[in-house]
Amino acid sequence: MRRGVSVVVLSALAVGGLAAGLLAPGGGATIRSPMKTHTGRASKVTHVTVTAKEFSFKLSKRKVPKGTVVFTVVNKGKISHDFKIGGKKTKTLNPGQKATLRVVFKKKGRFAYVCTLPGHARLGMKGVLGVDVTPPKPAPPPTTGTTTTTPPPPPTGTVGTANTTVTVNMFEYRFDLSQSSVPSGQVTFVITNKGEEVHNFDLVGVKPGALLAPGQTETWTVSLPPKGYTGVCDVPFHIDRGMTTSLTVTP
Repeated sequence: MRRGVSVVVLSALAVGGLAAGLLAPGGGATIRSPMKTHTGRASKVTHVTVTAKEFSFKLSKRKVPKGTVVFTVVNKGKISHDFKIGGKKTKTLNPGQKATLRVVFKKKGRFAYVCTLPGHARLGMKGVLGVDVTPPKPAPPPTTGTTTTTPPPPPTGTVGTANTTVTVNMFEYRFDLSQSSVPSGQVTFVITNKGEEVHNFDLVGVKPGALLAPGQTETWTVSLPPKGYTGVCDVPFHIDRGMTTSLTVTP
């Protein structure tokens, strides 16, 4: 009888030890449960890709659940853009750059997003994200009033024989030319973006320069007959902020 009692006790201890191994910290087996929020539901992170270009945003998801949303913003345009939503904003992104924005939405509703660079929202870089609600339909892109543009004719007149180099440095929002008057002939422009935004140098009626990111440079040569010329930056609203200059070509 005493032997039978001992066997029962040992069996009970073995079962108890196995349970302790499964449930107690440090045991041979563990049971993990997902991280939960204060509501008791498992937390979830939603990922949204935002593609920026001239002049629109494209979101991989226009409706998301409440909680944490990670926005990966990619600038696939030719000029700088940024992205702002829920009180948070990316840095200014040059062409090809990307940034990550982490925003926590604690309540449902419609949340506006926008590019904060001057004039970009007015040209269509804005919209609404729905959090547990259906967002409104995207607004149609603004019209400019013209669909085609005719390039101006090249300058006419007798071109001199001089060979001149003009250095053009670009800043926010101005041009610095090494000289504002040159003799007629072959003029080489060495153009450098020394600002923090994308700019270009467009010698109106002659040659529109490339859009240059900060630190980039380009060089081109044109034949200029005697007359007055205007240089502008083609990035929207940069002219409005004073980014224009003049060059006089003498006989």
